[in-house]
Amino acid sequence: MSAEATAYAPRTFALTRADLLAYAEASGDHNPIHQSDEAAAAVGLPGVIAHGMLTMGLVASAVSDWTGGADVLELATKFTSPVVVPAQGAAEVTVAVKSAKPGDGTLALALEVTCGDQRVLGNPRAVVRL
Repeated sequence: MSAEATAYAPRTFALTRADLLAYAEASGDHNPIHQSDEAAAAVGLPGVIAHGMLTMGLVASAVSDWTGGADVLELATKFTSPVVVPAQGAAEVTVAVKSAKPGDGTLALALEVTCGDQRVLGNPRAVVRL
């Protein structure tokens, strides 16, 4: 395994319904699609989904771990597919580095974020100050 691959080993996070409730309390986002299968189904979702910003927070956590808490200059993505969280067990969200490009005092990371075999974020990327 290369040094770069070791430095940026993929991070996998398990999200449970209890995590969604805790995030709702912390963020104030009590949209029922994040807590009720019935509410999610009523708007055409396949089940209760994680908050988009919670998923983005997992990305930020991985970036912070990989870079030793470096200052984040940019963190961006498109929300493309929901993270469906089952009533029992957990949804596993994996954050991986596709490429890392050092710049003038910065590091740009192109990322891939998946839940199972599904990409859940489009073009996720981060730039940190070294």
